Amino acid sequence: MIPRRYGPLAYVPITRRPKLTWPGGARVALWVNPNIEFFGLDDVMPNNFNERVPREHARIPNVRNWAVRDYGNRIGIWRLMEVLTRHGIRASAALNSEVCDHHPEIIEEAGRLGWELIGHNQTNALRLTEMDGGEERDAIRATIDRIEAASGTRPVGWLGAGLAETWNTLDYLAEAGIRYVCDWVNDDQPYLFEIGAPPLVSLPYSVQTNDVPAYFEMKASVREFEAMLRRQFDTLYREGETIPRVMAIAVHPYVTGQPHRIGALDSALEYICSHPGVWRATGWEIVQHFLAQQPSSVR
Repeated sequence: MIPRRYGPLAYVPITRRPKLTWPGGARVALWVNPNIEFFGLDDVMPNNFNERVPREHARIPNVRNWAVRDYGNRIGIWRLMEVLTRHGIRASAALNSEVCDHHPEIIEEAGRLGWELIGHNQTNALRLTEMDGGEERDAIRATIDRIEAASGTRPVGWLGAGLAETWNTLDYLAEAGIRYVCDWVNDDQPYLFEIGAPPLVSLPYSVQTNDVPAYFEMKASVREFEAMLRRQFDTLYREGETIPRVMAIAVHPYVTGQPHRIGALDSALEYICSHPGVWRATGWEIVQHFLAQQPSSVR
């Protein structure tokens, strides 16, 4: 992508677009995105705001921060799997490919549950913006190749660690066969990028209905996070009667997978799924349905 003042996408207000529909006339397409991440004990750990800490100022090993995140892979992910399964939700998990090497049991169970796995860097300890061009391209391909080898399915979706991109990221993702990207949190519907052949699709994601910003940046309580999810849904559901929307819920096993927080997600999903006209889908299912309504030249 050539550096530019506006993104590689057309600006079309949501009120002036061709009509988009979801299966069965659903108002809201709901997808849940657990971020399953790996950090080495010898890595520089991010702070609670998911911000990078300069190595010269870091403490290694940072047992406290590392162990909290490891809890997510030892305990929290299994708690999330139980809750999502109970609500009939097959997640689209953003996966660090190093999880395939260190925690293959998670990959096995995700496959059994019919979850989709999308690329999320090799580890969250190293972001694409911290690499040069050649390293970035290689890291993207290595991530996708490793997940495919472990799961038997090549990922078609991508969420960057920290939602970080360079001017080259979308081009490298398209080259690697990625079809949709979740980094661009600027819409309630999918849209086409002006990059790739066929073009990449942006799938609505959220840093609002996302447990890390909610709990650590907004300082929301567990009760407030549940209320945020309900209010987000209520607005999208009302608006979706005339213009269908996408609602993404992003959770981290080490955050929402904690015993005192899991109830917020459980209760919110019970509320959301009690409404008619909610399509519980994977990210790729949403994108495929969107593409089916586009001209054949961009599918």
